[in-house]
Amino acid sequence: MSTRTQDYEEFARARTPALLRSAWLLCGDTHLAEDLVQDTLAKVYVRWHAPFRSPIETPVAYAQTTLTRTFLSSRRRRSSTEQPYADLPDRPLADGSDATATRLALQDALAGLAPADRAVLVLRYLDDLSVEETADRMGVSPGAVRSRSPRAVARLRPLLDASLIVTSERGTTHG
Repeated sequence: MSTRTQDYEEFARARTPALLRSAWLLCGDTHLAEDLVQDTLAKVYVRWHAPFRSPIETPVAYAQTTLTRTFLSSRRRRSSTEQPYADLPDRPLADGSDATATRLALQDALAGLAPADRAVLVLRYLDDLSVEETADRMGVSPGAVRSRSPRAVARLRPLLDASLIVTSERGTTHG
């Protein structure tokens, strides 16, 4: 096995949990998130092993950007998506865990947003990226991220349970 292949496998093993978390937040579905991560890692693998190309300078950022753009691209191609037989939502655990209820409420609220709104909220507030990093990963201008962020938050608020909205010390509200 080549050193490049070993390096890629180590990278993929290390980054898969973080990619899966971001993918789940974007998709709102475990199975779709797994498919998105698989597609992302396949694209990163092709680029990683591309002949006559220099190595990826920042593989973590490259993988996250690929994940975000793959998600947004897949949402534009609605005719090629699979149609589920039945919608079986996740149910809270029997222990009534607050974390489970919060996770499910956030999942439902994010699912009610447009893909670009969902992506900007996940990248900016849940993955804690800067405006510039978010813009780069979404393939848009920083101004587009700055204008979309408050609108996406405003669209998210009515979809969230009031108990989930937290006001920070700076006076801004994050859901």
